[in-house]
Amino acid sequence: MAATIIDGKARALRLRAEVARGVEALRAETGRAPGLAVVLVGEDPASAVYVRSKGKATREAGMNSVERRLPAETDTATLLALVAALNADPAIDGILVQLPLPAHVDAAAVLLAIDPDKDVDGFHPVNAGRLATGMPGFVPCTPLGCVMLLRDVHAHLAGLDAVVVGRSNIVGKPMAQLLLAESCTVTVAHSRTRDLFARVREADIVVAAVGIPGMIRGDWIKPGATVIDVGINRTDSGLVGDVDFASAAAVAGAITPVPGGVGPMTIACLLSNTLDSARRRAPVGLIAAGPIGASA
Repeated sequence: MAATIIDGKARALRLRAEVARGVEALRAETGRAPGLAVVLVGEDPASAVYVRSKGKATREAGMNSVERRLPAETDTATLLALVAALNADPAIDGILVQLPLPAHVDAAAVLLAIDPDKDVDGFHPVNAGRLATGMPGFVPCTPLGCVMLLRDVHAHLAGLDAVVVGRSNIVGKPMAQLLLAESCTVTVAHSRTRDLFARVREADIVVAAVGIPGMIRGDWIKPGATVIDVGINRTDSGLVGDVDFASAAAVAGAITPVPGGVGPMTIACLLSNTLDSARRRAPVGLIAAGPIGASA
């Protein structure tokens, strides 16, 4: 069996085009475009690349991109003051503080200070609670993109057995919540799970987000299963995922590559969340369309 390769780049381009159309419609109805503010503290090379990519994608979608770059020595109080100003700015619909922050900055306090209704990253505890209880809120972009890719593969997710390998607040936990909302039967596993091989082997859907290169091998995969590889690990041979792609692709029914799978969906979903925020904040009665991510 040769797995179908899930093309995250193509899916992300379709979502970004849909967002751009939504931005154009919002501008026509309200006279303004959504605004996304990205805050970068320090000069971490990988973070700087991500910020540039997000800014470029934001502008291409017709949104207003606002970047706030602060020196590495910036203290927590200064960063909190900036977040407060962005919370109060009516032109800003989404706020993203690029992680990781320097060690001396209280990252938890900064993320908690972001207005949950502008938290387009979906990391605020209020949005985590909304997701867990089925209330409208912002969902972290990476798991949201994973669900969109799964919907493209499966006409119906209800009743499927899913294993999420990884328990982070950013991917693992919200991924499990989203799969539960799709009526999957969900197991959350991790690197210390006993008999991890056996648990993965039973799954119709495997989401790998553990951060260990090639941890999940082909002989772990149930024949015909769908494999979503969230891992992005830098090795001497380049970027690799948490799944051993070659062996898994020989067994799986469908699989995401690394790179070119989940990664492009993350920025596309960030744009979708920002448009959703702008729609929610528009004057009552002007915008009737729901969030793109809910139906894409």
